[in-house]
Amino acid sequence: MSTNHRALRTPALVALGAGVLLALAAPLSASAHVTVSPGQAEPGSFSLITLKVPNESATESTVRVELTIPEATPFGFVSYVPVPGWTTELVTTQLPEPLETPHGEITEAVTTVIWTAQPGSEIADGQMQLFPLSVGPVPDTGSIVLPADQTYSDGTVVSWSEEGEDAEYPAPVLFINDAPAGDHAAAADEDGTDTVSLTSEAQSAVAQPDVLARAFGIAGLVVGIVGVVFGLTSRRRAGQSS
Repeated sequence: MSTNHRALRTPALVALGAGVLLALAAPLSASAHVTVSPGQAEPGSFSLITLKVPNESATESTVRVELTIPEATPFGFVSYVPVPGWTTELVTTQLPEPLETPHGEITEAVTTVIWTAQPGSEIADGQMQLFPLSVGPVPDTGSIVLPADQTYSDGTVVSWSEEGEDAEYPAPVLFINDAPAGDHAAAADEDGTDTVSLTSEAQSAVAQPDVLARAFGIAGLVVGIVGVVFGLTSRRRAGQSS
């Protein structure tokens, strides 16, 4: 192979490599948020919601997750599905005003749920953990913002508590009467009932990639293919001229 042929092939290989890397990296960077699924519930209902927590660190693992339920929009009852390798703590708070439910008046409600990993059960790089909760009755309100703090093994805490479409660390949101927008729409569209199992939740998490990630992945592959075509065409012209 001549030096000219090597030089012509290099741009094509570089372009193809860049396209493949972009296609592989985009799904990871675009969808790694803490979310709640399903993202929408009916007022007055009892719903099984699942907090999805991906690990975003390549060197540290997730050892603790803390979910906050606002006192202004509490659930009358909160119970959890045990997660193997994790301990769960429900923290109750005295409500400013009693909450009327079909089962009577409630003066205390769960306002914090804390999951702590036992040794060997931490969420490692490339992994995601599901934390199911049964909540209800769902308040008759627009939406409930559910901030979540994610603690890593080095002590770093990532607070998923920001609101707005441009939030870097968006808080999980349970939509009730409001219509979800942006990334929250996909989570709200996911089907979920009291009979949802952990297995189906895990399958749903894997089967529904982020739309933006798909777009970047396809764009990356197109860039790679264009680069290959350009390289082969240039090589053919160089061969004809020599």
